[in-house]
Amino acid sequence: MSIKDITIIITSFKSEKKIRNCLNSIDSQCDVLNIENSNNQEHKSSIEGEFKNVKCILSGENLGYGKGNNIGLKKVKTKYALILNPDVELFPETLNKFLKIAKEKPDFAIIGPGITEDKKNSLNGDIESVKSVKGFAMFFNLKEFENTGFFDENFFFFLEEIDLCKRLINKNKKIYYCPSIPIFHEGGHSHDSTFNYEMELSRNWHWMWSTFYYNKKYKGFLISILIISPKLFSSILKFFLFLLLRNKQKKEIYFQRYSGLINSIAGKSSWYRPKV
Repeated sequence: MSIKDITIIITSFKSEKKIRNCLNSIDSQCDVLNIENSNNQEHKSSIEGEFKNVKCILSGENLGYGKGNNIGLKKVKTKYALILNPDVELFPETLNKFLKIAKEKPDFAIIGPGITEDKKNSLNGDIESVKSVKGFAMFFNLKEFENTGFFDENFFFFLEEIDLCKRLINKNKKIYYCPSIPIFHEGGHSHDSTFNYEMELSRNWHWMWSTFYYNKKYKGFLISILIISPKLFSSILKFFLFLLLRNKQKKEIYFQRYSGLINSIAGKSSWYRPKV
């Protein structure tokens, strides 16, 4: 096995600045698919001109994390795929460590790495079997997905990786967490800071939509209503509180939380998109 057995997939949206640090950290021998959730031709030309190992696919619209990744995963020809967020960076040894664990655990479906926030590779710990890993970096053994498929495209954002892991575990597939594989993750900084407030509104809407949808998928409608009722009442109360306090931004955030839940309960799609 070698680095050429890995294709890296990065789904991006308004990440022109952040993604360059990520791409610069990737060995140039490794093919990269950047799924850009827009029709930004300038981004495509710039990225492909600057990084010869990167192919940028423009989705034409903001499809979300899961659907964007699925576009890339369906085009992969290599044995393995590594999904990355645009705000992560690899260490020189990261890819080889993934391959080392893949050789030791050939039955794996997903390997999740460790995370460091200071760009210092000081991670240790033994590999362990887990039920889920975080979505900022996921190493896929593609042959293990033939009977499960990839991400549920009903999710726009949040819980899609948890859902995928649950479906794999239900099929008796193996998921491993390996803290000694180092990846730097800035966290919550995949987009330009100019769009922070709009992205915050979007995150709140989709967190609530995904929470109900995920619970309904596995526990049914009525139990899910009981589970999310405290969140629903909290969002209503806080909306009126911040309305009285004339805090426009907080009021809008809690309105979006309420709206996301109500739309999910009503069976509507995860339609909300940030206004950027």
